[in-house]
Amino acid sequence: MSEPLVIVGNGMAAARLVDELAKNALGRYAIAVIGDEPRLAYNRVLLSSVLAGETGSHEIELRPAQWWRDRGVTLKYGCSVNEIDVGRRELKIANEESVSFSRLVLATGSTPLRLDVPGAGLAGVNTFRDSRDVDLLLSLAAARKRVAVIGGGLLGLEAAYGLAKAGAPVTLIHLMDRLMERQLDAPASAVLKLLVEQKGVKILLNADTARIIGDNRVEGVELKDGRRIDADAVIVAAGIRPNVALARDAGIPVKRGIVVDDVLQTGIEGIFALGECAEHRGICYGLVEPAYEQARVLAQRLAGRKAAYQGSVVATNLKVSGVAVFSAGDFLGGEGSEAIVLSDVRRGTYKKLVISDGRLIGAVLVGETADALWYLELIRSHESIARIRKDMMFGRAGSTLAAA
Repeated sequence: MSEPLVIVGNGMAAARLVDELAKNALGRYAIAVIGDEPRLAYNRVLLSSVLAGETGSHEIELRPAQWWRDRGVTLKYGCSVNEIDVGRRELKIANEESVSFSRLVLATGSTPLRLDVPGAGLAGVNTFRDSRDVDLLLSLAAARKRVAVIGGGLLGLEAAYGLAKAGAPVTLIHLMDRLMERQLDAPASAVLKLLVEQKGVKILLNADTARIIGDNRVEGVELKDGRRIDADAVIVAAGIRPNVALARDAGIPVKRGIVVDDVLQTGIEGIFALGECAEHRGICYGLVEPAYEQARVLAQRLAGRKAAYQGSVVATNLKVSGVAVFSAGDFLGGEGSEAIVLSDVRRGTYKKLVISDGRLIGAVLVGETADALWYLELIRSHESIARIRKDMMFGRAGSTLAAA
């Protein structure tokens, strides 16, 4: 008889885990996936494309309903888990229904941060995090509402670009001195800023929000330096926080995220976590690729094989506001490292390769990212680049010819 395995969360991490389990342990588990979003798992990275009208909402689904049925998966979406009873090995969900488990995987993702400023609770202040938010933002764009987006990281840029392309006047407000400061160095961020502004988004840097103005609903945003940005709506995209409430209430050890070991197991045997909600060796990744790497390891372990997760080389390889952006590894560099840089602002391209001890340790690309995965392979493999060093800036093709 198949062992009952329940996955809480129906996002990208959960879908990849089911895929990996189907390859490695088909039939071993009776799998149930429970998620609170009212739809099949979808590619969250493409939400801005839906907002911009470049992709249909149905097109971003990761797998059709038949795929889940063919693998014997029970889906409960649009359904919240209210409690984990660790002792009885069961979950409490809506309508006082209980679901028993032998193994449990928490893939609860993250929740968007809310600003702690006056006016943050006004009508018209929203977040951009899931498919339900897209519908709201589309209605704002259709009505040509003035929108202020707070946050110049990935989510903020995606919201701003999607809104601008859909027809809304948009101002992006960012506290830091450059966009995507966690993924880009200053010159790369400057190129990205120029390209995003060309797409119709007004960008304010070093802009600290003092309050959101309005009596009953949003009328604007006031900055600490006294500037006022008129707005009919505010979208807060100031970061995410691992969703650990369910685990914490059940007595499962949490810090910033749900603490897991090298086999993705929490402090309670048979209960695992992966993706944005998990904290491994003190790190919460908040990115798709580490979640996929964790899913591969966990599926191997659940199949009875030896596998261990050693952490991930953090990489970003996306289209941000319609601009191709890639960064990986130690792209800032440190003592003893050196950088090769190619910058062509007029063409909207920037490349930086960081080298240490004869190996590539980091890279940043803006505009042209065709060789991004090749650079990522070099970073992860720790291979010597001595034979290709003078040509590697020109990509895999040029370096292969030079090394031949």
